[in-house]
This record gives sequence, C-alpha cells and structure tokens, in this order.
Amino acid sequence: MTVFRTLRNHWKKSTFAVCVLSYGGHWLYGKHCDQVMRTEACLEAREYGRQQIAPQEQLRKATVILNPAACGGKANNLFEKNAAPILHLAGVEVTIVKTDYEGQAKKLMELMEHTDMLIVAGGDGTLQEVVTGLLRRPDQEKFSQVPIGFIPLGSQNSLSPSLHLLSDNKVKHITSATLSILKGETIPLDVLQIKGEKEQPVFALLGLRWGAFRDAAATISKYWYLGPLKTKAAHWFSTLREWPLVREASVSYLAPSLRPPDEPLQKPPRPNLLSRIARRLKNYWSPPVEGSMQSGCEPEKWMEQQLSTLELMIKTHNKNPVEMVSPEIIRINDSLMICAEPDDLTVGEFITVGDKKEEDPTLFTKKSTQLEVGACRLQLPEDTSGFYNIDNEEYEAMPVEVRLLPRKLRFFISAERRDQLLAQTHQ
Repeated sequence: MTVFRTLRNHWKKSTFAVCVLSYGGHWLYGKHCDQVMRTEACLEAREYGRQQIAPQEQLRKATVILNPAACGGKANNLFEKNAAPILHLAGVEVTIVKTDYEGQAKKLMELMEHTDMLIVAGGDGTLQEVVTGLLRRPDQEKFSQVPIGFIPLGSQNSLSPSLHLLSDNKVKHITSATLSILKGETIPLDVLQIKGEKEQPVFALLGLRWGAFRDAAATISKYWYLGPLKTKAAHWFSTLREWPLVREASVSYLAPSLRPPDEPLQKPPRPNLLSRIARRLKNYWSPPVEGSMQSGCEPEKWMEQQLSTLELMIKTHNKNPVEMVSPEIIRINDSLMICAEPDDLTVGEFITVGDKKEEDPTLFTKKSTQLEVGACRLQLPEDTSGFYNIDNEEYEAMPVEVRLLPRKLRFFISAERRDQLLAQTHQ
C-alpha cells in the first residue's frame, strides 16, 4: 500500500519512469534480436568455412569496395559488425579497399587485379562508380565475367529489391545479402551505356530519369520538419514556383534487337583430329562468301519522336531480372524501355503520383507513353538546364546516346528472392 500511495502521489515521475523503462526495454530487446540474427548468420557461414579443399586448391579471393561515408558515415560500422565476420568465417580471402572521396571507386577499378568475386559495400552511388570503372577498363570483357555481390549499406539501395529479400531490419538485410554471396547463385543483369558528346560513358543498372518529378524529389530533404507530409509539400511547392512543369525533348531510337541464344556455361569439347582436318579442307576448297559474312552489317535505321512530358525515364528490365532468364518466359528481344508521363496531369494528380514515385521511381501512370527500343538518343532544347538522375546520382542534363549491353554483368542473388520474383511473373 505504501508503494501504491507513493506512485499515486508522484504520478508525473512515475509516468516518466514507466516511459523510460519501456523504451529502454524495447531498445535492449531489439539489440538482442539483432545479435541473435548475427549469430545465426555466422553459424551458417562457418559451415562454408569447414568445407575441405584440395591441397593445391587456393582460397576464393574477394575484393570488397567499401564506402565508409555511405548511410551518413555509418557504413563502416555496419560492415564490420554484420558482413565482415560472415565473410571471414566462410574461409574467403578478403581484401577490403575503402574509398576516401567521391569518384575514387572508378579509379580503384582501373587498378584492380584478378579476383574471384567483387563485392560492393555501399549504396547506389558506390555501385554505379564500380560498374562504370569496371566497364571502362581496356580488358573489361575479361573482368565483366567476375561475379559481383552487393551489400546494401547506403541510404538508397535501389538494386537491392531485385537481388535480396526485403526487410525493414537493417541487420537482417545486410546478413542475408552477405550469405547470398556465399551461396554462389548468380543472375545476369543488363547495363545501360550512357554517353554524352564529350565525356566518357557512364554505365547504369537501373536507368536515367529526367523531369519535374525528379526535380521535386531532389528538394524533399529541405522539408524534413514536415515529417510524413514532406514529400507532398515538396511537390506542391514546386507547382507554386512554376506550372505546368512540362519538358520538351526529341527522342531517336532503334528497334529492339533479336536476342541471341544463351552461350553454354561450359565450352564444348574440342573436335577430334580427323574432324578438324576435314573442316579445314572444306573451307579451303569452298571458302565462305564474303558478302554473306557482311550481310549483318546493315545501316542503323533511327526513328524519331517528339515528346512533351512531365518526366522521361530510360530504364532496363533489371527490376525483375528473373524474367530475362526464366525458361517459362521466352524473351525474343533485348531491349530497354522509354517511359514518358503525360503532360496534362492536374496539380492534385502531380502530387499524388509524386508521392508514389518516392517509394518506387520506376512507377508510371497508365496514361504514360512506353516504347520498347534497342537504343536511343535524347536531344534537349538548347536552353535546357537541370540534372539527370542516373541510378539516383545527379549528372548535368545534356544530349546523350543510350545503348543497351544485354546481360553484361552477373550479380549474386538470393534463392528465396529469386523464387519470389518468379512467382510475381506468373501473377
């Protein structure tokens, strides 16, 4: 009775103490759950490390490109706690290379030596720099065969939903992504080569975005004090400054190219000596006609279309990469998509669509214009200013040529996520 009387007489202090204890208990329980997930992931990784190898067989080498500045400077701590122990326990010879400034990953890729796997630990910016640096190498044909793992440590990890299980828990997201690298299942992804008039080409895995929705999304962080209303506020204020926010552009494009058959994973055995001699004699007595060899070198037929749009996006099919390799879904062409929003949206529709695009930038309305093409050239008016988003990284807007490099790189993918994406294709 004395305790209850004291609590009643000091009810303000009692209420404050209960709130503090509840918050502290919830925080401690969350830390405990995170530690349990780390332990389970390490135990699973240890099984890979206990596998025996031949006396002359070497350990697998992994080169990690880590951006410590990602996620507001928390990336290094997240990697050391959640990913590094898993890689070391799995018996992988890990070389960690940390970047010191923006753009350094491109230069590091020029100096990278042979490795069995390449791991990118960071966000969209780090991944785009690594892919661009890799494909700018003179020997990129060789190094593009190296499988790539992506550990999502950035504030924006747009490719992660295509490769890893979705989770709101940061620890679970990172550990599952790291374990998918050890399991070794890969999937090919398309790459966009984006080349301006003077600069070296930039390579992207998701796409190029330009328009009013992109510009409004870039200002969302300014309205942080509005909480959940900041996205709607950013789009509404952009309409107050100028309306309509229509962009004019000229797009030239090529028809999609036929998809060649997949190359076998293993090289066919070499023919025997008699077969090789017979083939040489046949080519000697009846050599192939030169015209037939050059029949495929036809001039490119570009088609042009004028677009008036609120937003234009040139994107790959990497949002669901399982569609490209599933034997149940036959893709005839290798192509990229040009999507243009209509220019007649009302202010209310602009705000609503912009709020949805913040969650998924690749989302487009039913009234949007969509073209499936093999390559495209984007021409802008001379007085155009502003920026593109190329895989969520800002670049100055200028005329560009975009070409598709189909199934250029192979990325590690979670088997569970692959099954989920395959189920989506059947819906």
